[in-house]
Amino acid sequence: MLLETLETQIEQDVQRALDEDLGSGDITAQLIPQESTWKASVYTRDPAILCGRNWFDAVFRQLDDRVDIRWYANDGEAIVPHQVVCTLEGPTRCLLSGERTALNFLQTLSGTATLANTCARRLEGLNTRILDTRKTIPGLRRAQKYAVRCGGCHNHRMGLYDAFLIKENHIAATGSIESAINMARTLNKELVVEVEVENLEELEQALQAGADRILLDNFSPGETRKAVALTAKRAQLEASGGITLNTLRQYAETGVDYISVGSLTKDIHAIDLSMRFD
Repeated sequence: MLLETLETQIEQDVQRALDEDLGSGDITAQLIPQESTWKASVYTRDPAILCGRNWFDAVFRQLDDRVDIRWYANDGEAIVPHQVVCTLEGPTRCLLSGERTALNFLQTLSGTATLANTCARRLEGLNTRILDTRKTIPGLRRAQKYAVRCGGCHNHRMGLYDAFLIKENHIAATGSIESAINMARTLNKELVVEVEVENLEELEQALQAGADRILLDNFSPGETRKAVALTAKRAQLEASGGITLNTLRQYAETGVDYISVGSLTKDIHAIDLSMRFD
């Protein structure tokens, strides 16, 4: 997820957030003289991986492009408690009106990147890649998937349109794993076809039907190891379901290609950031 592909999305994300917060206008900011200008600093109370600069910048650019912002850390870099991450100078009303929205983006995306980094560091020295899922904050999927990459993990499919992921209900509705895979190949030969399986018997069926990737749903580490041996590189394997920080490396050591972790974007802890007027 590259920033160059996100420019339009960032503007839309920010416009939607500002509309939600400002409504008909910031009535409290009107207490400040219109000609007033001020300087402010944003600092962190938590250790974190910074993410969300472009969303933060877009907030103030959309409100008043006279705001000057200077950054002292880049997306993907570690920041430490009490560190100033950026300074701002511009119309006081604008700084006050944009403060909460800008910090919301920065603290949420930094939280996502920080958790992703924690997971990525658990697998240092191993080849298994950690993937995100579609369990994202509504409206912020692209932003969170960018943050996942800033933290050192990787993206699964973006949505329901860019890869097949055949699950239990799809199999039931189509009749079998084989028929579901065959129908997917007929619909689009270019897209990856992934099948979710719940046991080794279904794994063998998916392998025989020619799945590109197989998701091992709620397999134990021992069952996952058996699945890796049975597959013998005939398809990529992805482990998912009930995997925690404490068991992440144990699953990776089985030899699976991927581990998908919904908590990367679902169970995040927002980073504690504050803006203080100088």
